[in-house]
Amino acid sequence: MAIKIRLARGGSKKRPYYRIVAADSRMPRDGRFVEKLGIYHPLLPKDSEARVKFDAERIKYWLGTGATPTDRVSRMLEKEGLLPPKTRNNPKKALPRKQEAST
Repeated sequence: MAIKIRLARGGSKKRPYYRIVAADSRMPRDGRFVEKLGIYHPLLPKDSEARVKFDAERIKYWLGTGATPTDRVSRMLEKEGLLPPKTRNNPKKALPRKQEAST
C-alpha cells in the first residue's frame, strides 16, 4: 500500500480549509485516509502561526515508513525543517525575450 502525505480539502465554496493527512495513494483526494496529521488554512496571513499546524512526530513516523509527501506538503515540511530543501526547476519562461532588430 503506497501511502502519501497530502492535503484533503474541506470548507465551503471559496473558503478552503485543508487537512494534512496520510492516505493511500489510490483513494480520492477528499476520501478515506489513514490518519489526520495537521491542518492548513490558506486564507490566513502568511506570517500567522495558525496557518499551518501539524504533528511533527507523526509526520516523521510516516516519512520513516516510506510515505511520500506531495509537492505542496513537502514545501511546508521543508519550511519547518522536517525535510531537506530540494532544488526545483524554475524555468525562465516569464522573462521577456530579446527584441529583434526590425528591418
